[in-house]
Amino acid sequence: MSAVEDPHLLVVDDDEKLRSLLQRYLSGNGFRVSVAADAADARALMKSMAFDLLILDVMMPGESGFDFAQSMRANSSVPILMLTARSEAGDRIAGLERGADDYLTKPFEPRELVLRVGALLRRAAPPSRAAHAEVRMGDCVYDAERGQLKKKGKPVRLTSSENALLQLFAANAGRSFSRQDLCTRLGVSLERSIDVQVTRLRRKIEEDPKLPLYLQTVRGVGYVLVPDRVS
Repeated sequence: MSAVEDPHLLVVDDDEKLRSLLQRYLSGNGFRVSVAADAADARALMKSMAFDLLILDVMMPGESGFDFAQSMRANSSVPILMLTARSEAGDRIAGLERGADDYLTKPFEPRELVLRVGALLRRAAPPSRAAHAEVRMGDCVYDAERGQLKKKGKPVRLTSSENALLQLFAANAGRSFSRQDLCTRLGVSLERSIDVQVTRLRRKIEEDPKLPLYLQTVRGVGYVLVPDRVS
């Protein structure tokens, strides 16, 4: 995110009236805003412009928001906030599993959208400092200062949410956190989303994600990071 220019958001929604309303409201709250009617339009815009955050509707003609988010995660860590008319927890979890960082259920208060966007952008911003430079976990090395994870020397892509969670654990290695505490510290509203992020991190750092050695579950409490070494 640029330190000089306002954050640039891309709103992807097939509802023209809602696109227009969101563009006006977000522009009035200090953001640059571009809009797209569907995933194809969004891809075309992203070829020529860089965005700091995507606001993505789930139900769109053609490629769904779920599928678009999943495809984005193959080569991008840009924060994704999903808008959904579906209130069921299963649908929200599906979005998080596909790579979304947060969700907001329609109808929503515009002010809440601004707050969610601000929280995601803060989590995605480079850290001013880190408590530890490197955390070693088997074949993985996490550079907390740079927010970079490598496995066997090769970079491993982290989403902004995964990076924020791993940074918190790295700075507090050996300390257990409850799901509620993690939600509060990371600005997440749904405890289940923490479980999803932990599962995704385990797939990236553990040799066997089903038998985690490093990102461990503390029964009755939550989670703890137990690295080989912190330096």
